[in-house]
Amino acid sequence: MKKDDFIFGFYPVLEALEAGATLDKIFIHQGSDMQRFETIINIAAQREIPVNSVPLVKLDKLTRSNHQGIVAYLSPVSFLSLEDLVLEQEQKKSPGLFIILDQLTDARNFGGIIRTAECTGVNGIIIQKTGGAPVNADTVKTSAGAVFNVPICKVDHVKDAIYYLQGSGYKVFGASEKATDSYFHCDFKGSTTIVMGSEGKGISKSVLGLLDGLISIPMLGKTKSLNVSVAAGAILFEVLRQRSH
Repeated sequence: MKKDDFIFGFYPVLEALEAGATLDKIFIHQGSDMQRFETIINIAAQREIPVNSVPLVKLDKLTRSNHQGIVAYLSPVSFLSLEDLVLEQEQKKSPGLFIILDQLTDARNFGGIIRTAECTGVNGIIIQKTGGAPVNADTVKTSAGAVFNVPICKVDHVKDAIYYLQGSGYKVFGASEKATDSYFHCDFKGSTTIVMGSEGKGISKSVLGLLDGLISIPMLGKTKSLNVSVAAGAILFEVLRQRSH
């Protein structure tokens, strides 16, 4: 983490919140007197910023300065609500295309997906508020600045986002090497959402049962799976190919 990725100390974090700065998440030492941080926690809750209790060693690794038991990640971008994201696309009167990242954790993979998404006409990327990769300097760098051109939405739960999108007329497909249907045979011409899972575990079991279908990428070599960023790119360019004809 670089110096401009985070702020630390009670008053700097409080002042940032009161000034309306976009914070990605807040870490508080789990041994602290939480009443001391009550104002910060309340403002964070109102603005739906995750607050996590962490061991002191984690905060010490982030900064060797006097962090006073609190460190906050600064986000370089602002986030849209899911409702605004869908409404904005509906006004364009063309088939929408969204990506849901289910617990993706690597900021560089996240940035790579954002870069490809911007190149293929994706209308927005949906991530969960907790457990996923942060939108930080590594994300911005790997995305080659595309993160500023693709709307990003944070939701409490991926499952709720899927329900909402399906209710808004979207077909939601999950990418999995275990799927029997090739993505070449999937119709992406209508409003579509693609779900990509985490690097190690893939799509969560609780999410799999909600999808309209699973799609796979044909593989000829001995390697069983692709990097998630590469896999997302292959699928998104197939969507672009179908919509270009």
